[in-house]
Amino acid sequence: MKQENQGKRIRKKNHPTEKRRSFGKNITLYRDDYIMLLPGLIYFLIFAYAPLWGLIIAFQDYYPLKGIFGSQFVGLKHFKKLFTDPFFARVFKNTIIISVYKFIFGFPAPILLALCINEIKAMRFKKTMQSISYLPHFLSWVVVSGIMVEFLSPSRGPINVLIKALGMDPIFFIADKRYFRGMLVMTDMWKSIGWGSIIYLSSIASVDQEIYEAAMIDGAGRFKRIIHITLPALVPLLTIMLIMESGKLLNDSFQQVYNFLTPTTEEVGDVISTFVYRKGILQMNYSFSTAVNLTKNIISFVMVVIANTIANRVNEYALW
Repeated sequence: MKQENQGKRIRKKNHPTEKRRSFGKNITLYRDDYIMLLPGLIYFLIFAYAPLWGLIIAFQDYYPLKGIFGSQFVGLKHFKKLFTDPFFARVFKNTIIISVYKFIFGFPAPILLALCINEIKAMRFKKTMQSISYLPHFLSWVVVSGIMVEFLSPSRGPINVLIKALGMDPIFFIADKRYFRGMLVMTDMWKSIGWGSIIYLSSIASVDQEIYEAAMIDGAGRFKRIIHITLPALVPLLTIMLIMESGKLLNDSFQQVYNFLTPTTEEVGDVISTFVYRKGILQMNYSFSTAVNLTKNIISFVMVVIANTIANRVNEYALW
């Protein structure tokens, strides 16, 4: 008799209506959290998912007056044109090179900064350094480009003043193809290093301090504690960040490149986003520019899948 009653209670507990009720209770219980999520969800629905409907124009000869439903369907015409375009190979190469440079120098930079800030013991100085490193993130690329134009000016910039004082000819860094990519990498690092270190600092802060104390008692120095305690604790986060960065290999900063690009540096600085801007906005070739962006996003998605697969085989930390 008791077993039958228990069975009835179990069946009642697992009934679908009970699951729906429990979900409703969860919403009621955590309604404040769901309300906080709403602005983010609405933002992504409006600006990330709703525009996906417009991808259909990549397969059309789109004309704004005719609209999506009135424009002629042409299949893969624009994708074929993309791979035969004489300028696309150049912008694709430039995008890859600049992104690889940014990854090599920019990815470890926030980690190193987070490790350095974490080793500062004076809390007031530590917070001051954090605040100073965060500030460039809040400057627009228009402001940053203006600062760099003045800073690297061949006539009055401090770098060139020093170069001339050493008896050498001044260098116009922004208009010189030899230095343009390096300048993009350095300005990107300067602007993003502080903001990027926040996530690593929060991960380091979660490490149990007793582990550090035990290591100090065993005679481990500061460098050994970083190598054997801090860095292993960052492995899960580093894996996730590497996977996400792999998807950004073809994503360039349009605002940065557009504000720095000049006719003399177009050969080495013209990237996919500036190419799409010219084709889509200036030349009003909307279908072709959509095909370019769709191709870029497909390649980025494939890169993320490959990186995630490798991460699953190397360790258990992955996106899925």
